[in-house]
Amino acid sequence: MAARDWDISGEYMESCNCEYLCPCIYTNPQEAATYEHCYALMVYRIDQGKCGEVVLDGLKFAFVIRSGAVMADGDWVFACVVDEAADPAQREALAAIASGEAGGRPALIRDNLVSDFRGVEYKPISFEADGLGRATEIPDVFSFAIEGVPSRNGNGDPFYIDNTAHPANTRLALARSTETRLTGFGLDLEMVGQANNGHFAPFAWRN
Repeated sequence: MAARDWDISGEYMESCNCEYLCPCIYTNPQEAATYEHCYALMVYRIDQGKCGEVVLDGLKFAFVIRSGAVMADGDWVFACVVDEAADPAQREALAAIASGEAGGRPALIRDNLVSDFRGVEYKPISFEADGLGRATEIPDVFSFAIEGVPSRNGNGDPFYIDNTAHPANTRLALARSTETRLTGFGLDLEMVGQANNGHFAPFAWRN
């Protein structure tokens, strides 16, 4: 699988437990997060994608990350969820991509930052987008809802932060979470009404 070419693009969204704005984003990420551990939950929707001859259009995958206070120090817990709607060939391809076994950005994460890989699960993954709002649910794993922080320019766009080193995109919309819950992979988190940090953006990865 690692030798196969793949190319995926689409939309991503994220919630983490840091207070808005997450220090990791503007410190590369060298400064301490808000709490002892940073929990980052990310969902990726593939609008166009292929792995070899396997078409991945319309499928989704997700990351569950828990780091220490300074994300750049590594020692992460890392786990993946692959869309239950994928057929066997798609599951094999997307699991290899998301877990880092097939190279690309996920491989950089796993090879350099992860000490505890907790595997891949296959679950239904929802991805809802309405204006500045984003929401997702993965049964028995996590759910969150975020709302983009609108600019006072009145153009309907959120604030953005640019030139970041984030794996999804160098330019991220800024958002706040209305609720974030995590119950999967031996981890537990519940934050409701705390306006913790969120982002969304297009993404494009290839190997």
